Amino acid sequence: MKKITLIAIVLFIGIQSSQAQVKVNPGLRGGLNISTLTNIDDNNFKTDFYVGGLVDIKFNKYFSLQPEITYSRQGDEGREYFDNGSYRNVNYELNYITFGAVAKFNFNGGGFHLLAGPSLDVKVGDNYINTNPENYDLAFVGGVGYTLPNGLTFEARIKQGLVDIYGYNGFDYDDDYYYNDVILNQLFQIGISYTFKTK
Repeated sequence: MKKITLIAIVLFIGIQSSQAQVKVNPGLRGGLNISTLTNIDDNNFKTDFYVGGLVDIKFNKYFSLQPEITYSRQGDEGREYFDNGSYRNVNYELNYITFGAVAKFNFNGGGFHLLAGPSLDVKVGDNYINTNPENYDLAFVGGVGYTLPNGLTFEARIKQGLVDIYGYNGFDYDDDYYYNDVILNQLFQIGISYTFKTK
């Protein structure tokens, strides 16, 4: 009985000490979006913004997991053609609420880090007239950043959508894959975040 009690106490102390090392800090993030859509002729990049919140779950000085929820204004600058051959430039909007979680790997426990993770994007608005883009996107995020001791972070990210915005899976009726026909979100983000220190 004494051995069981001793083992239980040791396990309890071990669990408590491991939990004490995990630090959970909320934060805010925002910045510049430079977005486009793949495989569309005569389109250009569109600049807009993103803003949201995060929770930094720091397991040790080398690794942390960061769930995020963000409002992201995306799309591209395309052309609308008329019957007489003329055209006008149009800013096509695809606005999402994104739910992501990035893993952050800190070099030598310092401020410089790499990050990567998935994202589920739910469309909350668009300005398309003749077509109806998909209501969601799945994406992969990768990037680099640097965090100052006061919690201010500077980051650059690339985000690649994985779902065709019109629902095309890239296959034709003969089961041949045509990547050049798939229209995907592509996004480059430059921004800052601030993590609040909690006790």
